[in-house]
Amino acid sequence: MYPPIEPFKTGFLKVSDIHNLYYELVGNPQGTPVIFLHGGPGGGCDPKDRCFFNPEKYKIILLDQRGAGKSTPIASLEENTTWDLVKDCEKLREHLEVDKWHVFGGSWGSTLSLAYAQSHPDRVKSLVLRGIFTLRKSELRFFYQEGTSMLFPEAWDDFIAPIPQAERKDMLLAYHAQLNSADEETCAKAAKAWTRWEMWTSKLHVDAAQVAMAENDKFALAFSRIENHYFINEGWMRDGQLLEKQSIDKIRHIPCIIVQGRYDVVCPATTAYDLKKVWPESTLHIVPDAGHSSREPGIAKLLVSATDKFSDF
Repeated sequence: MYPPIEPFKTGFLKVSDIHNLYYELVGNPQGTPVIFLHGGPGGGCDPKDRCFFNPEKYKIILLDQRGAGKSTPIASLEENTTWDLVKDCEKLREHLEVDKWHVFGGSWGSTLSLAYAQSHPDRVKSLVLRGIFTLRKSELRFFYQEGTSMLFPEAWDDFIAPIPQAERKDMLLAYHAQLNSADEETCAKAAKAWTRWEMWTSKLHVDAAQVAMAENDKFALAFSRIENHYFINEGWMRDGQLLEKQSIDKIRHIPCIIVQGRYDVVCPATTAYDLKKVWPESTLHIVPDAGHSSREPGIAKLLVSATDKFSDF
């Protein structure tokens, strides 16, 4: 990854009567524009996210999505859907007077990248996608009901602990009730448990520092409430919509590089493989010794290689 770098401009974009979105510009003001779409949803951007791009060649645009990061109001679910976020990307592009840009997204960011590109294919120069997630019921079931639970039983015990035994047949629904409880203690406890589960399972080797992020009340609440809100509502999409031929045909002409960890148990490799099958023109790299996180060495190396490849495009 490239060395740490500070933004040359930061700002807020008012996208509705409710939401103000934080954005920052990094790198070369005259460079080729690229937008970084963070995961979660609800995760927000991190300074390290600036470092996937050559700062001499790219004008790097980072956006905290609705309710996430420095955007306000934090953890808000109102007017917060996939299609609101797609419209936000367009509003930001127009605000910054960008004609076309490269789009980079991992995990939920890959979902939003696909949704945006399929909505505005004429505005996308290239796609770099990591840890593919398309919000299918099968993907949600694997991570939140039965699948990853068999690989991380001790972390799963911690995840299900706040939920009464009788409600564990639908963990998304059970968590929805607690994350939106009027009782602040119930809500905070559920938010931390939800966030710990994802942080615990995100790397091939468990990262204690990443797990500790769940103890940040503000981050945990935004991360858990917004994720659960999106998943309960199935992204406001048909099951498998992003992988339908009619959807892929809209973006088939766009150069795309996909980077996927072989042992990703948050967004399993089967989804990246399914995307490659319906979009054979794309390039798929499966990293043999990695999980879900963009920070794992093999994944980070390939992501930087991909952005370097597209930097003069």
